[in-house]
Amino acid sequence: MDFALRNTGFDSTMLDVLHELLEIGDEAEKPHHGPSRAYLRDAKAMAATPADAKESPNAFIFVIDMPGLKADQVKVHVEDGNILVVSGERKREREKEQGVRYMKMERRLGKYLKKFVLPENADIEKISATYQDGVLTVTVEKKPPPEPKQPKTVEVRVA
Repeated sequence: MDFALRNTGFDSTMLDVLHELLEIGDEAEKPHHGPSRAYLRDAKAMAATPADAKESPNAFIFVIDMPGLKADQVKVHVEDGNILVVSGERKREREKEQGVRYMKMERRLGKYLKKFVLPENADIEKISATYQDGVLTVTVEKKPPPEPKQPKTVEVRVA
């Protein structure tokens, strides 16, 4: 940890939070135990990204709140064949005016992430997404039910 932060009276937990907020890497100074920072960041993003999952007769519908993002900052893809992944990131805006500084910062910054395991009857070839007013709606159509199997008659031959 850097000398300037070490002598401020912050405990190590607070310093880890500061490092993450300031994106200062300190992996080189201490051995790596437990989950990686990227894993922890993703886990935190998944917990902080609110979403609803609904099922209609013809589709699965996922509604995810992602305020502050533009549509081109939102990504939707399917990985490992059946995992729907929705992600995006809102970064701090650099102040354009000279001498302007934050007095209070409460709006959420950082990564948005949500993963959904799709059921077997989800048609991953028929996925659509719309983004309006900070809310992403992903619709995954269902595959049609299989045709009922017709009884098969086997001809018995005389040997």
